[in-house]
Order: sequence, then C-alpha cells, then structure tokens
Amino acid sequence: MSDWPLGYGRQVLAEVDSTMAEAARQATGLAGPTWICALRQTAARGRRGRAWVNPQGNFAATLVMPTSDSPEKRALRSFVAALALFDALVTVSGRVEGLTLKWPNDVLLTGGKVAGILLESIGAHLAIGIGVNLIAAPASSEVEARAVPPVSVLSALGVEIAPEAFLDVLAAAYARHEAQFVTYGFAPIREAWLARAARLGEVVTARMGRREVTGTFETVDADGRIVLNTASGRQAIAAADIFF
Repeated sequence: MSDWPLGYGRQVLAEVDSTMAEAARQATGLAGPTWICALRQTAARGRRGRAWVNPQGNFAATLVMPTSDSPEKRALRSFVAALALFDALVTVSGRVEGLTLKWPNDVLLTGGKVAGILLESIGAHLAIGIGVNLIAAPASSEVEARAVPPVSVLSALGVEIAPEAFLDVLAAAYARHEAQFVTYGFAPIREAWLARAARLGEVVTARMGRREVTGTFETVDADGRIVLNTASGRQAIAAADIFF
C-alpha cells in the first residue's frame, strides 16, 4: 500500500452485484476519486449490457471520479485506463511482448482479450469499470461470434496475482496517466496508445448496429475516433465494435 496514489480512495468488497452498480449507489457520497474492487460479482456486465463472465480470482473494479468534463472528454479516459492496464500487466508479468490495445476499450494478450473497460456517466461522476481475466477466461462459446477469443494472465503468462495486489499496481499506473491527461491533454495519451495499438495499418471491420464498415486502420484522431481508410474514403467512427 506504500505506492497507493495520493488522493484516491480504496475499497475491496467481498461481494457485490457489480462494481458499476455499487459505484452508482456510492458516487454522491464519495469525497474524491475512489476505486471499488469486488472479489466476487453476481451480476457483472460489459459494454452494451452484455454479461461479463467473472469467476472468483479474476479482477473486477470501478474507479469513480468526480468530474465536470464534457461527455466527449470523459470518453477519452478509456484510453487513459487502457494505458494504465498495459503498464500494470507489464509490471506484474515482467514482459511487454504480446500486449496490445484494441480500440476502443480492450487489452489483448498474445492475440486474445485479457481485459475490458466500460465507461458510464453518473451525474457529476464518471465510472470506469475494468475487468481482467487474471486466472480464468470464458470459453469461446460464451463470447460473441467473430469476437477476439479470451485469454487469462495465468494461462498466457503463467503469472498468478491476487485481485487486491493487481488493484494496487493498476491504481498507481492509472494515477500517473490521469495526471498526464489533466496536465497535457489527450495528445500524449493518444500518441502512447497508438504506439501500442493492435492491427494499426491493417484491415479491420467496424460494426455499428446492423451497419459494417471495412477499411485499413489508419489512426485514432484527436477526438478518440478510429479512422478507417475505406473504398469510399476516410471515415472517422466514434463508436463501434471492431473485428479483425
């Protein structure tokens, strides 16, 4: 705990329905940014209301932050969280090879999804939910068709770490990147994220509801949108599921 970031609260709960739901219940009563970590979730969820398979021993936490930022600026913190996750995984594993960041909010390890990020606004607060497959990953049959197959830190790297210990490493990494974001804006965050991006320069497909766009992943723009070079020209997409 000696490296716990100054100004951030820390809660480790034995069991909740979901850390995002707990964040919504607690937000108005918190004195400042607070990490809420659960050792067990009974109703975990991911993006677009999808279920998140979260066996005990995996990592589940939500950072609740008071903020007056616009919705557009709040959304950029998915990149801040992704960089923090990248750094935390490097710290606990001692290796960087095999780690990449998938737009908009996943972390990949040896080509499989090891972590996901979920952002939700709660009035004057932002909740950043993070799930990491520390010891186990769901079966391929439990994830969406065409999605990146899930992996765990333990299966891919042979590294075992408790959720509470991972929280301490992640919180310190997040605080560093948050301070950079607040001080210097999105530009250095964007540059660092692109240096770790999965499939940059390759052909990917963006799905927005029932519509799909396929093109070369060219960059992420100053607003955090993925830019694809398609047959009909460059397109900047703000929200989509990306398939390789």
